[in-house]
Amino acid sequence: MMAWKGLMANYRRWRRSWLYPIMSVVVALSLCLSTPLPGRAVDLLPLLFQGAQILQLSNISSRQEVELGKQMNDELLGQVRLYRNAEVNRYVQEIGQRLAANSDRPNLPFTFQVVEDNAVNAFATTGGFVYLNTGLLKTAENEAELASVIAHEIGHIGGKHLVKQMQQRAVASGLATVAGLDRNQAVGIGVDLALNRPRSRQDEFDADKRGLRTLARAGYAQSGMVSFMQKLLSKGSGPTFLSTHPATSDRITNLKRAINAQPSSGRDGLDNAAYRARIRPLL
Repeated sequence: MMAWKGLMANYRRWRRSWLYPIMSVVVALSLCLSTPLPGRAVDLLPLLFQGAQILQLSNISSRQEVELGKQMNDELLGQVRLYRNAEVNRYVQEIGQRLAANSDRPNLPFTFQVVEDNAVNAFATTGGFVYLNTGLLKTAENEAELASVIAHEIGHIGGKHLVKQMQQRAVASGLATVAGLDRNQAVGIGVDLALNRPRSRQDEFDADKRGLRTLARAGYAQSGMVSFMQKLLSKGSGPTFLSTHPATSDRITNLKRAINAQPSSGRDGLDNAAYRARIRPLL
């Protein structure tokens, strides 16, 4: 009994020893936030919430990934011009959302935007943001070919390829700390990589595999992915879309092998005339 009383007395002393300092800190913070001291109240808030600006890319959540994608989008809109035709944008959204619903990450709020640029190019950032150049839309001969490019970019998002490359770049540049990476620096790295990154062989094969699977689930003809790549290679002009993608002939071989191994009954998107009618404002 005496031992129990002693333990309780020690507990009460320990609780008081911690309670009062904690109360003092809370009161001090309350005073700092509520008292309009010149130059102090404004400076304190960024210090208190500085931790919220640090990203740990190795275990980034889907919500953080989407927020990062939104910030990258704001940055990108200062560097690219969006194509504003409502009819064409609606068409691209229809295709994109159909594919997104059949992708590896159907719960992401995907956003598909058309960039006014005649270069044959497409890219994706994080959190579901996909960008397609008008030049690419005009080069595709049918909906299945356009869908194959969108599915490929969705595959990059599914594999979090940009996030992984951002982490590698941050570490190599000495920007990442034990705590993580500053959000503003992450946005800058992400935008640069999205626009200029050399695609790794492993990432491209993975995006092709994921994209082909998404294409089949959505009911599109898988042949669209092969025919579009073959079309670009036959041009011999070094299109932007393939200039940073290695081993394209190997990718085509792998795609044909995958299609033969798991053929799909999907045949949608092969009507060239119907496709041309949907993108008529571009022609």
